[in-house]
Amino acid sequence: MHKVLVVGGAGYIGSHMVKRLGQLGCAVTTLDNLSSGHRDAVLCGDFIHGDLANTALLARLLQPGRFDAVMHFASFIQVGESVQDPAKYYENNVTNTLHLLGAMRAARVNRFIFSSTAATFGEPQYSPIDERHPQQPINPYGRSKLMIEQVLEDYDRAYGLKSVCLRYFNAAGADPDGELGERHEPETHLIPLVLQAASGRRSHISVFGRDYDTPDGTCIRDYIHINDLCEAHWLSLQSLMQGAGSQRYNLGNGQGFSVQAVIEAAQRVTGRTIAVQDAPLREGDPARLVADATLARQQLGWRPQFADLDTLVRHAWAWEQRMAGLT
Repeated sequence: MHKVLVVGGAGYIGSHMVKRLGQLGCAVTTLDNLSSGHRDAVLCGDFIHGDLANTALLARLLQPGRFDAVMHFASFIQVGESVQDPAKYYENNVTNTLHLLGAMRAARVNRFIFSSTAATFGEPQYSPIDERHPQQPINPYGRSKLMIEQVLEDYDRAYGLKSVCLRYFNAAGADPDGELGERHEPETHLIPLVLQAASGRRSHISVFGRDYDTPDGTCIRDYIHINDLCEAHWLSLQSLMQGAGSQRYNLGNGQGFSVQAVIEAAQRVTGRTIAVQDAPLREGDPARLVADATLARQQLGWRPQFADLDTLVRHAWAWEQRMAGLT
């Protein structure tokens, strides 16, 4: 039975991971400051309300022998906000993560799974993007994540702290059981925004540009189901527990779906007409962001189970209906 500390386990991805760890028989503890997470999303294990800035709390929590590994989901993630307020991102995503790693070192916890991001790559030089792609982030959010990736390389060499960095492309979908889903404030992800327009919680969905070099002119992104992300974390944990070295993996389905394709899928799944308004291109939006996840498939044996767009949207729609009071 693995003993796992999940930092940020009350958020979107973290809460799904906590549920999965509980199903797998792990002893799971969640640490979350609830700045963007929800206490009722933590469905199993112990919960501690606290912040990574509280080094005394971390020292009490991380005692030798208490945890086998730590999973870190407690980062700020809004690109635009990171440009407007970079200090917030460097303080939380970098400084607070260093606090966590320091407490881990003191407790001799040497396995760490880190939620990284495709934003570490910056503007894509080719697609699909594999692990060899240059990392040249173009915003403080991406830079903050890359900094921790670099810190982890140094900590491995100096202290033997083994880590897996998982670079998500576009996390999407919801718990197939209907117990969990996305509850961001503000919401910035395309699929929940489209479904909020379908449910009536939003008047319309904006399409930012129809002149991209793609088949239908709208941006293409690689959407990965939340449960498939959790499976990649579980396989990464298994790998570290079995003595594997540090690694970095890109996670995606390897196929992209355009904004227009997502809207059409949502209309099929919901049976509702979705109001769409065209808007100007947003600066810095690449035409395509698609992952090459070959390495994760080869080394972890990872296989996405929910790669079909309609299935992904269907799970998200069940959650949106709950949030909108339609069920």
